[in-house]
Amino acid sequence: MSVSSLVADRDLVVVCGPGGVGKTTTAAALGVNAVLRSERKVLVLTVDPARRLAQALGLSEVGNAETPVSADGFALAGRPARGELTVAMLDTKAGWDDVIRSHAPDAATRDAILDNSLYQNIAGRFIQSHDYVAMERLHQLREQGRYDLIVIDTPPTRSAIDFLEAPARMAEFFSSRLLRWLTAPYRSRAMGLAAKPFTIVADRVLGADFLADVGEFFVLFQSLYDGFVARSQEVAQVLADDRTTFAVVATVEAAACREAQFFLDELADRDLEAGIVVMNRMLPAPFRSTQGVAAARHILDGDSRFRALAQQYLDRRGRATSEQERLAALAPRVRETARVPELVHDLVDIGGIAEVGDHLSQ
Repeated sequence: MSVSSLVADRDLVVVCGPGGVGKTTTAAALGVNAVLRSERKVLVLTVDPARRLAQALGLSEVGNAETPVSADGFALAGRPARGELTVAMLDTKAGWDDVIRSHAPDAATRDAILDNSLYQNIAGRFIQSHDYVAMERLHQLREQGRYDLIVIDTPPTRSAIDFLEAPARMAEFFSSRLLRWLTAPYRSRAMGLAAKPFTIVADRVLGADFLADVGEFFVLFQSLYDGFVARSQEVAQVLADDRTTFAVVATVEAAACREAQFFLDELADRDLEAGIVVMNRMLPAPFRSTQGVAAARHILDGDSRFRALAQQYLDRRGRATSEQERLAALAPRVRETARVPELVHDLVDIGGIAEVGDHLSQ
């Protein structure tokens, strides 16, 4: 089974890995490759704020709204698409507004939260809020059923672990001591009277009615508890589904490989499928050739004009061997591996992204 075949059997691919290894490009390449090879409707959802994806796909920008990629871009690159590609970037504030609308028990609570001044100032700044909203958006898209394949590009690796844990941690927050402390004065008259001297001082320091806004917001927010808990359980089921796979992206640097190994361990601990390891920026295949080594050594023993070139080849051969060993160390943990060579040109259009997709399919 190739990477393309594995992706063809899945309807969700979660692309993860350390920063700077080409996750966004890999996610785009998987999506482009899928629409070149099938008639599937594919969405690439990026939660990374990098915006290079839009330029390469011929879009002025990628935002929270799902934006179709024109078939003309594929045709101009000489790679006509059989399927349909759509891209979107997660907008955390807009995402939180959607979460409130989805989970509020009634219209009055919904409007009270959305209009609350504290919510308007801190929406999108909660710890792990970006990760949680990404999971909510993912679940929403799966429920809507408009796409045959969703490829989601996550933040760097250790944030991607937060991405996996965000739903459970948000549910845990709703039952935390901190939340009970913040809301107690507004739920109990006795507690309210006991806290009054403190609130008067706090209002003088922080501004009138500041704590009232805090308490009101979290009382309203706590009304969403049931919806958050139910959704976190559903999201966990989506990630564990046999039609979901994870693609771990790395480069040949030792630190990036350690990060990839860390994430593979985390996936194994959670019984989630580690389907693909993509090793970016590898030396091309000729540097792994035994015939090339023999030829270079023959040159070193012969014509002096080409000895420097032969030595450069052998030096790179050593690097290529090291790269291969690092990939081999990761390979037993996944179903498929893919090598993407270091490209000599920037990815400026769909043709370039399709070229990366071709390497993923080899």
